[in-house]
Amino acid sequence: MAVITHKSLAAQNHELSEVEQQLKLLKEANLAPFQDKLAESNLFPLTTTGLDIFQINMGKMCNQVCKHCHVDAGPDRKEIMTRETMQLCLDAIDKTDCSTVDLTGGAPEMNPDFRWFVEQLSSKGKKVLVRCNLTIIVANKKYNDLPDFFKKNKIEVVSSLPYFTSTKTDAQRGDGVFDKSITALKMLNEVGYGMEGSGLILNLVYNPSGAFLPPDQVALQADFKKKLKERYDIHFNQLFAITNLPISRFLEYLVASDNYEGYMYKLVDAYNPIAAAGVMCRNTISIGWDGYIFDCDFNQMLDLKVAALGQHLKDFDAEALKNRNVIVNQHCYGCTAGSGSSCGGSTA
Repeated sequence: MAVITHKSLAAQNHELSEVEQQLKLLKEANLAPFQDKLAESNLFPLTTTGLDIFQINMGKMCNQVCKHCHVDAGPDRKEIMTRETMQLCLDAIDKTDCSTVDLTGGAPEMNPDFRWFVEQLSSKGKKVLVRCNLTIIVANKKYNDLPDFFKKNKIEVVSSLPYFTSTKTDAQRGDGVFDKSITALKMLNEVGYGMEGSGLILNLVYNPSGAFLPPDQVALQADFKKKLKERYDIHFNQLFAITNLPISRFLEYLVASDNYEGYMYKLVDAYNPIAAAGVMCRNTISIGWDGYIFDCDFNQMLDLKVAALGQHLKDFDAEALKNRNVIVNQHCYGCTAGSGSSCGGSTA
């Protein structure tokens, strides 16, 4: 397991572990209101285009404490989705014609009912994605068979790898993470993931390691493919370049490094109306570990619940959610800067 170099903000009782403080800081930045930018692009109010993707946070428990984590996940976080809430998710999914279920965390695999939930979802014929941090596969013997489990259930694996060198990867995600990630990637390749013709999809995620926007996704993907193949004989399908949003631990990093104001202006200056039109919240809902419903994973971490009747799975209203207006705030500049950013990479 990676060496834990620091605790979650929640465990530190840090003021930025409170969403009110994060929202206050975002409001205090002297920036144009994000909704005004949308209005200039004829996109306000931001409306939904359907309900195609369920993104489900299975808990904040994780074996890593990454410096950029907007979830503030870690081994000291005990919030975890119960099987009862998972059943509510399954019931809600049955009330929609969604195509995809995206499982995230924390490390979703650490939820004791993770495998049961995946099997239930697979039996419904849904496309299931698991956001795997890679090191969980080698963290403990009980997770060593995850590649085979993923393959059996035809899971699409999405894994974070900040860079193709250990220096940048370990600096962001913890000591020893790069080497463990390479081992896990080889294990996934061995069962067919990322290999041509296998049908087993392995996508990687790149997050910048500092206060800057990601480079061009296509060029970066070509670089990752070349370097990982040459150095480690590792194969994968696509690379998603994702912008770090000013939330939780990345927000704390920006403030501590005196980069907050500069980064926010950088996001505003890079606002792209085409990216704004393609933001993921327009066809996605995000489900918290406790069953509350949000427009996206980022709104979830700021406790900005959907503007629709039925804000909890117990009161799930598919029609209301399909026709809602999306809640926006200043952090949304992150998803609309440059080529745009979503859990599936660039949007423009």
